[in-house]
Amino acid sequence: MPVYNLKKIGAIPSATELVDIVLTRTQRRTPTVVHPGYKINRIRSFYMRKIKFTQQTISERLTKMLTDFPRLSDIHPFYADLCNTLYDRDHYKLALGQINTARSLVDSIARDMIRMVKYGDSLYRCKCLKRAALGRMCTVLKRQKASLAYLEEVRKHMSRLPSLDPNTRTLLMCGLPNVGKSSFMNKITRANVDVQPYAFTTKSLFVGHCDYRYLRWQVIDTPGILDHSLEERNTIEMQAITALAHLTCSVLYFMDISEQCGYTIEQQCSLFKSIKPLFSNKELIVVINKIDIQPWDTLEADKKSMVEDLVKDAANCSLMTMSNISEEGVSEVKASACDKLLASRVESRIGGKKIESVMNRLQVFHPTARDTIERDVCIPDTVKAEKDGDDTKKKSRIGYAPTKDDGDDETPDASDDDERMEQDDDVEGDDDDEKKTARELMWENGGPGVWAPDYRKDYDLKDPEWRFDAIPQILDGKNIQDYIDPDIEAKLLNLEREEEQLTQEAEAAAMGDEESDLDEEEEAAVEAIRERKTQFRMMSRVNRNENNPIMPRSVRGRVKDKHDRGALDEEEIRKKMGGYGVDVEAMLERGRKRGRSVDARRNRRREGQENVEMAEDDTNTDGMSKGKVKKLKRERSESKKRESSLARSHSRPREPSQIGLKDEAAARIAKKLDKAGRTVWEGLSGEGDQRKSVHLVKWMNTGKKRMGTTNKR
Repeated sequence: MPVYNLKKIGAIPSATELVDIVLTRTQRRTPTVVHPGYKINRIRSFYMRKIKFTQQTISERLTKMLTDFPRLSDIHPFYADLCNTLYDRDHYKLALGQINTARSLVDSIARDMIRMVKYGDSLYRCKCLKRAALGRMCTVLKRQKASLAYLEEVRKHMSRLPSLDPNTRTLLMCGLPNVGKSSFMNKITRANVDVQPYAFTTKSLFVGHCDYRYLRWQVIDTPGILDHSLEERNTIEMQAITALAHLTCSVLYFMDISEQCGYTIEQQCSLFKSIKPLFSNKELIVVINKIDIQPWDTLEADKKSMVEDLVKDAANCSLMTMSNISEEGVSEVKASACDKLLASRVESRIGGKKIESVMNRLQVFHPTARDTIERDVCIPDTVKAEKDGDDTKKKSRIGYAPTKDDGDDETPDASDDDERMEQDDDVEGDDDDEKKTARELMWENGGPGVWAPDYRKDYDLKDPEWRFDAIPQILDGKNIQDYIDPDIEAKLLNLEREEEQLTQEAEAAAMGDEESDLDEEEEAAVEAIRERKTQFRMMSRVNRNENNPIMPRSVRGRVKDKHDRGALDEEEIRKKMGGYGVDVEAMLERGRKRGRSVDARRNRRREGQENVEMAEDDTNTDGMSKGKVKKLKRERSESKKRESSLARSHSRPREPSQIGLKDEAAARIAKKLDKAGRTVWEGLSGEGDQRKSVHLVKWMNTGKKRMGTTNKR
């Protein structure tokens, strides 16, 4: 696994985008309305919350940037030098330092402005302080425009760097451009590196993986290196130098002896000598490539001796030849490099200090002989007898479909003993009719798709002779012809009669006692009563489910209109209760008496109201204002409506003195307190919820967009 995953770094917004993100989040996540009734303490906390939330949002964003980017002093030296080569260490640290300074400035601004808002004496002053705080914070962010843009470009480039592990088993290829490094990598790994017949096709590090001895190996292809001083090397070459300097690996130095790469053997040897210090403490293999064009044996003696001298002077160095075109020696080079690296890793671990603690826990046992008796292989006698038996014994043909080599008189024996293949006399056939495999039978009879094995031998039937008969028509796994019953019609008629009798008995049991003495008319009446009870039960269930208002008892059952006379109408009572067989005359007489008493009370109340109205009409309104006269008339009309209403669901209002209060003002206060006490929080909207809908400003969203900007806030 890679030491640092550079692909997880989050995107870096620009300065303007960061300001929009912060202010929009503050507007969305904090309260937005200050009501006129707010006290000064609540107004201060309102604006302090906005300042604190903005500071926290900016701090979270900038902290995430600082933690996502790697610290060059904490990561592997390979990654640190690679970042220095690609992005300039000083510029990188300066950009991160400016972001850290901006975070500190925002924190100090928020701390100072919150202290000032805490002592604000008015809504206007608190609002101005909040506006100044947010403005100063946004100014600090806008000043980081260059640093944010630089870090975004660095992030994009870092995400494209290969994810390699500096501590795993690694093969590193280096050399001059166009000597066959990328072609070799495509041969031994699953990578697909671009290969072209010109120099510097590979401009960055490419990583591939291969398997050797059930282990995963990391193969790195580096850009070409030119033979000049370190100061003159460009960024592409410095990537290869960084990998050679910091990775513990097996190095493959490629040389093109055909000189088709554009560089002579002398130049390639000179490059080897210039970068030779980078090969220290590494396993080195000099790979002579393109031997399909220029064989190593036919190379000029002076050039050959020059290459051999390089190998002799270098430590832990070996010489191998290969060709990417003919693939000669490719696998040998890979195996040799992997073996050398494995051996060096084992030696380094044995030479370390950890081996002592491990060796103390290891125990090696050497087995010794128990005695001098020699114990040979034991083969059972039955196996030997079977092996030495007659090979010409005939085998059964049961379970095998007929073939073209079988005779006409050859038919499989139907006895069960043939399956055991022990009775050879009962089996018919030629002397060469031996047991054949299904594959042999298939190729003898037309091949796949033509021949199919005969599975009828596996049928378990009552008579084995039935196994090879034609299969009759079946239904549900049974032969239809074997299950036809000539008396099926009579049996079906008896079943129908029995079912009808059982149905009648069930109906009689539902009526009650089976030996009932009721005649037909009485039974019909009982059945009608039961149906009526069922109907009432269903209607009651339906009425319970209806969402109807509950009517007061005073108007329940009264006449609603000419179509619905109501349940208290005389005709309706006679019709309903008469159906139950109840004498309704006494009931109706009680209703008439109650109606007469109610009418008398109503007439007396009406006469009293008329007297009151006459008295009110005589009330002198002289000297009253128009508003007071209107109020008096409105109270009279409302009192008339209340008195004439029969469907009141509330009690008659009482005077304040009757409920223990002094006057109307005390009654209003008591009613307000009672209402406040009954209030229950139901999770509705509060002061922090945005109640204003989003309105598009017309001058910002219509017409042609010419000069100026529309990002007004």
